[in-house]
Amino acid sequence: MTVLEVTLRTDCALEAIRRLCEALPQASIGVGTVLTPAQYRQAEQAGADFVVTPGTTEALYRYGVTSPVPMLPGVATVSELMTGWQYGYRRFKFFPAEASGGVKALKAFAGPIPEARFCPTGGIGVNNAEDYLALKNVMCVGGSWLTPKSLIEAEDWDAIRSLAREAAERFHH
Repeated sequence: MTVLEVTLRTDCALEAIRRLCEALPQASIGVGTVLTPAQYRQAEQAGADFVVTPGTTEALYRYGVTSPVPMLPGVATVSELMTGWQYGYRRFKFFPAEASGGVKALKAFAGPIPEARFCPTGGIGVNNAEDYLALKNVMCVGGSWLTPKSLIEAEDWDAIRSLAREAAERFHH
């Protein structure tokens, strides 16, 4: 795995991002669950290579188009996709994927805007990732199945590495 997303869901997230950027210079480290321009700036200062939003506001779009750190804006509907498209975005997070129509929705998005590319997250796991990756408009998938809370709490880094290795081997196209 050379692309990692750390979500801003804990108090230590920004420090973790700083440390990952230092320890893994060959990896692309992103900051997820960015909700405001202020958090976007914090991600930039932490050294993030990209930011990811669960949904997107006008304020985030306005900030994102001026930032040297690219944003993967979250969308769940064609209207949201069209707004991002108007701001010049061509790649999007599709969230929450399964709750928003999943594979069928992404196939439908390809009709009016075939050039858009997506990273679906939310309900993606080892059992359905392949279905998403088979779509032409899907560039990657994201999921927390690679880092189960139980393994993090147990500090079982070997098991997490094993899950990542298995996913990379199984889903590498």
